Amino acid sequence: MVCVYCSHETKVTNSRLQKKPNQVWRRRQCLHCGAIFSTIEAVNTGQALRFQDKKQFEPFSRDKLFLSLHDSLKHRKTALSDATALTETVMSKLLPHIQHATIDRTVVIELTATVLNNFDKPAATSYRAFHPN
Repeated sequence: MVCVYCSHETKVTNSRLQKKPNQVWRRRQCLHCGAIFSTIEAVNTGQALRFQDKKQFEPFSRDKLFLSLHDSLKHRKTALSDATALTETVMSKLLPHIQHATIDRTVVIELTATVLNNFDKPAATSYRAFHPN
């Protein structure tokens, strides 16, 4: 990685796994100017994961997942924060089901509906109405 201040090479001086799955915190130091800064590295699922619907493939969109959760939770005053947290939960539950960088549409729908059902049954019903198998 290059320095955010002078664009020269950096070295990692400290590294730790984060509580969120597939995230790493790193302390970096510039080899040229000596600046120290931190980064959090995470997998970009939009580029690393494909979504399979029947025989067609398309890039997986975490944003679409968030929006569908938000739409299902719009009856709640805390819909935005709830949808954000539930998106993280669904993503963590999806990871074991990924095979060859592909996730099946029905798996995404089933896991999302299950997570929603545990959190808010009317939201799960709304989600299922717009996402049939």
